[in-house]
Amino acid sequence: MSKGEPALSAEAMRPDLSLQPAGYLCAARNVGIKDQTLDFTVVLSTTPASAAATFTRNRFCGHPVTVGRQHVADGLIRAVVVNSKNANVATGAQGLEDTREICRLVGAEVGVPAEEVFPCSTGVIGRPLPMERIRQGVRGIGGQLAPGRLEEFARAILTTDTRPKWRSARVGACVLAGCCKGAGMIEPNMATMLAFFFTDAALTAEQLRQALGAAVDVSFNMLSVDTDTSTSDTALLVANGQGGSVDPVAFGSALTAMARELAQEVARDGEGATKLLEVAVSGAPDRQAARQIAKAVVNSPLVKTAVWGADPNWGRVAMAVGKCSAVPVDPDLLRIAFGELEVFASGEPREQALEPLERYLAGSRIRIAIDLGLGSSEATAWGCDLTPEYVHINGDYTT
Repeated sequence: MSKGEPALSAEAMRPDLSLQPAGYLCAARNVGIKDQTLDFTVVLSTTPASAAATFTRNRFCGHPVTVGRQHVADGLIRAVVVNSKNANVATGAQGLEDTREICRLVGAEVGVPAEEVFPCSTGVIGRPLPMERIRQGVRGIGGQLAPGRLEEFARAILTTDTRPKWRSARVGACVLAGCCKGAGMIEPNMATMLAFFFTDAALTAEQLRQALGAAVDVSFNMLSVDTDTSTSDTALLVANGQGGSVDPVAFGSALTAMARELAQEVARDGEGATKLLEVAVSGAPDRQAARQIAKAVVNSPLVKTAVWGADPNWGRVAMAVGKCSAVPVDPDLLRIAFGELEVFASGEPREQALEPLERYLAGSRIRIAIDLGLGSSEATAWGCDLTPEYVHINGDYTT
């Protein structure tokens, strides 16, 4: 872990949602968008709530991103609606109207203005939403809303994920719960594919914006599965104040720690992935250089395939570092290690028996440490191995 990374104890951070914030109701359904799994879900805060969000920088963004930006602009959100299996991207004027209609329908069903409903969609690009099925699915969902059901929400937002991803923690007297989805089309510029954080802490929209921006910057923005920025990337943070006041600094640290854990879960569950890849860069001349080097290594197909095959080919790591021409890398100062096994330092390869390296690379979590010897800045990026299964999943995704 980098020196600047906040952390929560194992007791404080729960990899489940048995601990949930007060004042949130949820319902999830299958409306038949693609298959028989949960694909439509609503979360409602029982009282007015502050909110902040970050979004994709992809210029081909989905219609829910457009509407979500508008609805969260005033910092007030009461309800969240998500459909999976269809991204509602590149669907023209009708797609935009479909998103707005969903907000109107959900707002009417749960008793809040449409402008306080935050929409998200994820799934296949370029296909119109099956609106008649969705209209039928919205009917009566307000009557099914119940507390303690955020786990269903976390399951209903999935597409190619193999499992839901969630965490919860106490922050003072308050509770913070987070969940996300994402397995492919992931190298965000502003968030992950979809990430949601709900808290009963009393915080202003501006405090939420600051906390979320800082958390996303060192978590989801340092995540990559395949270098592709999704058209639907969104991270949302909602606070309804029912748990009372909280120290904003402590809350920000808890949010960042939770976002880091969830980002690693996304990388670990990358499409076809068998291993989590962590690249920790230290000794950089500045923060941007550290981030650039870490991303270059975690994104290298040659590094990712070597990790999959447990091939201790550290030359591929050196290549990825060296191709960042804007960073004044000096091979005589560079150090590379796989876990604790140093393979290159001071311009020379370090003698290492292949067996310990191969044994380490056969594990499920691989850490590549790179010290540039050029300064004091550092950064950590997360990704996964590149496997034949990734090709299979994405060669047959649409159908």
